[in-house]
Amino acid sequence: MGFEEEYQAFLNAHLQARTGERLRRLQEGHNQAERLFLKQVWCPLFYQFRYLHLEYEVDDFKDGKRYLDFAYIRPAIRICLEVDGYGPHLKNISRW
Repeated sequence: MGFEEEYQAFLNAHLQARTGERLRRLQEGHNQAERLFLKQVWCPLFYQFRYLHLEYEVDDFKDGKRYLDFAYIRPAIRICLEVDGYGPHLKNISRW
């Protein structure tokens, strides 16, 4: 399969497994930048989507929830990947 077929299967599997806020964030938050990251960076390096999670939910230090663009999780390895630039997070950020 080519990238488009692999990507659609990967995205559909995540969409089917999600409910509530996790589903909404995936539907609204996974856009062109994330897709281009997968196509131009991830796939040329790893050739597959195994162990990669989209819009992964984590607890933050204030007992709230955060959603990572991507999380690569396998035994002994946990990596967060944020694809968004400064703009999307500007309203929630301060210099301090």
